[in-house]
Amino acid sequence: MGSDQFAGQSLLLVTGRLAEPALRRMVPQWQQQFDVQLSLQVMPITVAALMSPQWLAKHLQIPENCDAIILPGYCDGDLKPLQELTDLPIHVGPRDVRQLAEFFGGKLDPPSLEEYSIDIIAEINHAPRLELQDLIFQAESLQNDGANIIDIGCEPGTIWQEVGTVVRELVDRGLQISIDSLNPKEISPAVENGASLVLSVNSSNRQAALDWGCEVVAIPDNPGDWLQVSDTVDFLAARNVPFRIDPILEPIGFGFAASLARYMEARQTWPDAEMMMGIGNLTELSDVDSSGINFLLLAICEELSIGSVLTTQVINWARSSVRECDIARRMVHLAVQQNIPPKNMISDLVCLRDPKIRKLNDADLQALADSIRDNNYRILAETRHVSDSGARSIHLLGGGQHWCHEDAFELFQQLMDSEPRNLDASHAFYLGYEMCKATIANQLGKNYEQDEALRWGHLTVEEISHRRLQRQKRKKT
Repeated sequence: MGSDQFAGQSLLLVTGRLAEPALRRMVPQWQQQFDVQLSLQVMPITVAALMSPQWLAKHLQIPENCDAIILPGYCDGDLKPLQELTDLPIHVGPRDVRQLAEFFGGKLDPPSLEEYSIDIIAEINHAPRLELQDLIFQAESLQNDGANIIDIGCEPGTIWQEVGTVVRELVDRGLQISIDSLNPKEISPAVENGASLVLSVNSSNRQAALDWGCEVVAIPDNPGDWLQVSDTVDFLAARNVPFRIDPILEPIGFGFAASLARYMEARQTWPDAEMMMGIGNLTELSDVDSSGINFLLLAICEELSIGSVLTTQVINWARSSVRECDIARRMVHLAVQQNIPPKNMISDLVCLRDPKIRKLNDADLQALADSIRDNNYRILAETRHVSDSGARSIHLLGGGQHWCHEDAFELFQQLMDSEPRNLDASHAFYLGYEMCKATIANQLGKNYEQDEALRWGHLTVEEISHRRLQRQKRKKT
């Protein structure tokens, strides 16, 4: 499709309720950009993907002076029921409303993820146990990953005598610091040396908060005790102490759903108050990769206008939580601001699998094998060849040959049985390395590209092609 095809026409865009806000926002721009008149008809269904031509024929009302109808991309069945209603051209558009610009002949601009509304507070646990240089390294690394505030986690039952010195060192390095303690004897020297936020304040230490001169986080004395956090909020508000409210997120199995409800209740009770959610109770205490959990919790915070999250990176599966939160907060901000699903924005949090798998059919694979006459080997991991066991196969092409097996060792044995003349130890090691990557790609549902790194979202480490380097060295000599 192109802009010339629709120029000067009056087009009817059919959609569902979910995509309506985004379409209404973009229609004026598209009308001007592509010289078209666009009218929008919203069907009585939330998700446009659930429409069928048969269902749509019962609800569609075609306006006068309409030149063509554009259906949602998922409405791709037999269009005969609709064609019986009208002689107008019926086009099936893209599946993502943001791709309509390309459909009209324009260019799809990548979404801007520069803005966010949630600050990340990254905690360094057991800070008193760390050497100063180690603590500085962790703090600066967390800041580089996206943390706005570095939280210094103290240890209950003890008083850290060096807390003031450490906080001053970090503040002098340009870091914004919070102190995580209930003990005024630790909190006071920390704020005197530049800490700008205190985690946390309840009935046990709120009187001392009057002397600190900084923002604090109001928490209940006991999780779930709503009356106590309300008393602390009223106490602080009456004395003009700036605060954020954290009703405390409970781990799964300890009242997780109920604690989520408390955040909603807090937002309804104090519609304009600053709030914080400590999300580490979920990421650290669940045997689940942290990226999806972080994304979902950041989405909840965005919709409830919770302006900060407290996270940590102690357990290994959550070791990149700060970076994940930085990506997630930008995605959910854009989604909420523009009333669009957080899909096709950025694939940095799609780590285990790839967003879309490229496929070659059997004929394409064989044609490729027949076209390769030199003795250099090409490796492919394709979903088309599936064995009786259900495993996906690895393909090895070269010299007009095509070997295929789901087991890399069996595949390599096929190659050895052909008595290749160009396979030395170095080349064999290279093929084994690449076949290992292809095996991983098949197991996880990822794309494999020879001499390229597998994609792991924001965790991807770009790969140096040692084979290319060797070729370059040979050319130079």
